[in-house]
Amino acid sequence: MNSFSSPPSCCSSVTDVTQKLAALSHPARLEILKCLAGGRSCCCKEVVEHLDLAQSTVSQHLKILVEAGLVRYAPERQRSRYEIDQAALRAVSVSVTALVDTFCAADGAHI
Repeated sequence: MNSFSSPPSCCSSVTDVTQKLAALSHPARLEILKCLAGGRSCCCKEVVEHLDLAQSTVSQHLKILVEAGLVRYAPERQRSRYEIDQAALRAVSVSVTALVDTFCAADGAHI
């Protein structure tokens, strides 16, 4: 059984939130997340098969998603397996909602 590495999945600081949002801001990374969204772990090669991107490009985007704490990985012999950290994505959603609510409250606007 593989053990997925898991950076802290809560958005506790402004730096943490901005890193996660920056990782989510690239269309290729959103497509990678869609590929991983099935709830199962995939290796980089499996993600490459679903996208029109080079393996090295997918690998770099996966690295960014892992560093941002949005994707977890487990090393396997010659390849690594990747899966979405659903708690981290939920935490981003909560953080963005709280941020928007704060801005709207300060403006007197309502959502």
